[in-house]
Amino acid sequence: MASTISLSAGVRSALSSLAQTTSASQQGQYRLATGKKVNSAVDNAVNFFTAAGLNDRAGQFTNLLDGISNGIQTITSASKGIDAITKLVQSAQSTIKQAQADAAQNRPSVTTASLGATKAAALASTVVGAGTLTLTAGSTEFSVTLTATDTIRDAVNKINDSGIATASVNNAGELTIKGSGSDDLVVAGANATLAAGLDGTATATGNSDVRASLVDQFNELRTQIDQLAKDAGYNGINLLSGDALSVVFNEKTGAAQNKLDIQGDEITASNLGIQEAGAAGIDFQDDTDLSNAADALTNALTSLRSTASSLGSSLGVVQARQDFSKDLISTLTQGADNLVLADTNEEGAKLLALQTRQQLSQTALSLSSQADQAVLRLF
Repeated sequence: MASTISLSAGVRSALSSLAQTTSASQQGQYRLATGKKVNSAVDNAVNFFTAAGLNDRAGQFTNLLDGISNGIQTITSASKGIDAITKLVQSAQSTIKQAQADAAQNRPSVTTASLGATKAAALASTVVGAGTLTLTAGSTEFSVTLTATDTIRDAVNKINDSGIATASVNNAGELTIKGSGSDDLVVAGANATLAAGLDGTATATGNSDVRASLVDQFNELRTQIDQLAKDAGYNGINLLSGDALSVVFNEKTGAAQNKLDIQGDEITASNLGIQEAGAAGIDFQDDTDLSNAADALTNALTSLRSTASSLGSSLGVVQARQDFSKDLISTLTQGADNLVLADTNEEGAKLLALQTRQQLSQTALSLSSQADQAVLRLF
C-alpha cells in the first residue's frame, strides 16, 4: 500500500494560489488569442446563444442585400432607358417641327395665263362677264362672286377673304391662287376671264421634297425607340419590356415578408402612340397629320415622364431599404460583439497582473518549501 505524503499548510496554500493564477492566465491568453470572452455556451450560455441569433439575422440581411442591389441596378437601367427614349422622342418632335416649318413650300397653287402685260395692267383690268369662282380645299368650299365691273384686284381681295386660299399677281400679269393649307386645292371658274385663264378647272396638290425626305428620319427614330427599350434590361429583367421585379427586404416568409413588387411597362413606339410615317400612317405632306403627330409626341413625353416618376419613386424606396439594411446589419453585429467579444486592453492588463501574481505565487511556494526544509535541519 502506497504511503500518503502530507504537505504543509503553507505549501498547499501556495500551490492552490499558483494553480488559480495559472488557470486565470491561460483563460486570459485564450481570450486574447480569439478576441472573445465568450467562445462557447460553457462560458456564458445566454450571451452565446443571443449573439448567435443576432449574427444569424445579420447574415440573412447580408444575403438580402445582394437582391436589393440587383433590384436597384434593374430599376436604374430602366430609368436610364426612359431618359434615352425621351431624347429620341424629342428628336422626333424636332423632325415634325421641321416638316411643319416647310409649310410655305408645301402649299398647293394654281396659276392662270397672263391677264395683262404687266402686274399693274392685270390688276386694273376688269373681268369679262359676271360669274362665280369656286375654291375647294379638302371638304371646305368657298364661292367668289364677281360682277362685270369687278377688276382683277377685286377678285384677288375676295379670294384673300376666303380663308382657304390667297391670291397674288406677278410681274408677268399671271394670277396665282395658293391654298392656305396642305389639302388639295380645286379652282373652278364660271367667269369668262378667269375661266379662260384657268382653262375651266384647275387642281393642285401640295408636295414638299423636304417633308418627303423627313419620313425616313422619323421612322428611324421610331425604330430606335423600340430597340433601345429592348436593351434596357439588367440581369434578365427588363422593366421596359413589361417584366415584373420583386425586391425582398426582410428574412421572413408569407404574410410577414416585406417586399416591393414593381410591374414594368412595355415601352414601344406604338404603345406610346407614335405612328409610322408614310402612306399607312402619318402623311408628312398633310398639315393635319403633322399636327396630330406633334400632339401624339407630346402625349408620349407625358407618359414617359409618368413612368420615370414611378421608377424614381420605386428606386427611392429600394435605396432607403438598402441603407436601412446596412445600418441594421451593423447594429446586429455590434450587439452580438458586445455580448461575446473581449476587451483586449482589459484582458492584456489582466494577463500582465496575473503573470506578476504567478511569479509571486512561485516565490511563496519556494519560501514555504524552504520553511519545511529548515525544520529538517533540526534533526
